[in-house]
Amino acid sequence: MTGDARSLQVVSQYGAGGASSRVRVLDWLKHLDLPAVVHDYAGLTNSRPATLLRQPLRVVQAEARVRRLTRAVSQSTVIVSRQASPFSRGRLEAGLLTSAERGVYDFDDALMVSPEGRVTNKAKAWLAAVRAADVVIAGNDFLAARAEEAGARGVVMIPSCVEPSDYVHKDEFQVAGPPTAVWLGSPSTEAYLDLIAAPLLRLHQTTGLRLRLISSGQTSRGGLDVMIDRVEWRLGLPEETLWSNDLAIMPLPDNRWAQGKCAYKVLQYAAAGLPVVASPVGANRLALERLGGLPAETADDWVDAIATILDAAPAARRDLGASALQGVERHYSFSAWAATWSRAVHG
Repeated sequence: MTGDARSLQVVSQYGAGGASSRVRVLDWLKHLDLPAVVHDYAGLTNSRPATLLRQPLRVVQAEARVRRLTRAVSQSTVIVSRQASPFSRGRLEAGLLTSAERGVYDFDDALMVSPEGRVTNKAKAWLAAVRAADVVIAGNDFLAARAEEAGARGVVMIPSCVEPSDYVHKDEFQVAGPPTAVWLGSPSTEAYLDLIAAPLLRLHQTTGLRLRLISSGQTSRGGLDVMIDRVEWRLGLPEETLWSNDLAIMPLPDNRWAQGKCAYKVLQYAAAGLPVVASPVGANRLALERLGGLPAETADDWVDAIATILDAAPAARRDLGASALQGVERHYSFSAWAATWSRAVHG
């Protein structure tokens, strides 16, 4: 570990299949070629009750293992990603961070609230971790401000980064056949598409627009099903296939939960060189400005923005894609933030 004799240990609720742990910490270890011991709880991709109930033995073993860690980190820098255990109310995270020689807490969602507005274990664990860490790494300015308000000793804002060289870049901008808009996300966020169902269906009727939905979910999206082509998400698939679409979309509601989102899907689209239309909510607003993406708030906005991209000449779509790729390389790549991340982690 360059310039630091301390060992590095990572405590995460998820394994590499969990987007937050992978993007916020594991990809940094890979990019900087840092040796680290990673404790990923039970190696699960999510902590939904149904998932935990299917793995009772693994969960019991994981609880015992993570609680023993507080006695084994005194000579280490410890990064806690979001939450150490789905059952923790904060004592576990605080114990790990204060027992470490340097305690770093990283989060990328509005864990201080829930989408339904309830106070949850996540909120309590977040508060305890924020107050116990030597430094807090927040994924956007909204989250950084909440951490400062909660009494964090030191806060650094580092966006969720992408590695543009990992992506196949779009190089053909002629629309061949029915145009395709792509949406990438998790089963829990597919419902955001319902916010723009009417404009999407309008465009389907007038232009033949198809919606390629990359997700591990299978829930019907009602009327949108007539225009959806589902693609099962797998690790590495976005990097390989996003380029094959004509444009990409990211709708969001305008609430406190969405304001904590880190624009990561927009950044993935941009890394593939796609024109982007997104809700200007939270970190999306600045990302759209930096990437040359089109903001859309009302139903008419969504229709107009998508139609503008589809009606443009191929050279104009190429310019939009190039602007997106250049913006992500400059503002959201690992190389752009490597020095900041290293200082935050190593002190």
